Amino acid sequence: MPATATVFAAVFIALYAAHAVGDHWVQSSCQAAHKGLPGWTGRWACTKHLIGLTITKAITLLAAILVLDLKVGTLGLALGLGADAASHWWADRRSTLAALARATGKGEFYSLGTPAHPNHPVDAEGHYAPTLGTGAYSLDQSWHVAWLFVASLIIAAV
Repeated sequence: MPATATVFAAVFIALYAAHAVGDHWVQSSCQAAHKGLPGWTGRWACTKHLIGLTITKAITLLAAILVLDLKVGTLGLALGLGADAASHWWADRRSTLAALARATGKGEFYSLGTPAHPNHPVDAEGHYAPTLGTGAYSLDQSWHVAWLFVASLIIAAV
């Protein structure tokens, strides 16, 4: 049905934009630094990140729904945003995504750009040079985008 495809496209674009803002601008440095820690400290930091991220996505979706007059159901929104939030929290605990990377043969790529990788970046003195261009970041973001796709399908179809 063309209307469903249009809703899917608009929802995906809105979620993608909101994800970029929520994952990078709304997330605090403390949340980013602590969300992968073991125990309640890490779980609470990750939960606070997800609250801000999901609110950002809900506001962005509401704007798109109102401005574009999109026909979406409350159940679809709840299920789609819920699936996205659950998958995001799971990956952002870090050990889970790292384990998935190792299990799928992506362990070396996951460590790319970090001191754990045999060809990590170095400065002029040969010391590790931190970079944001890591394999872990790439796998994290691609995981999130895949789930934005799933969430958009759910929202458009339910």
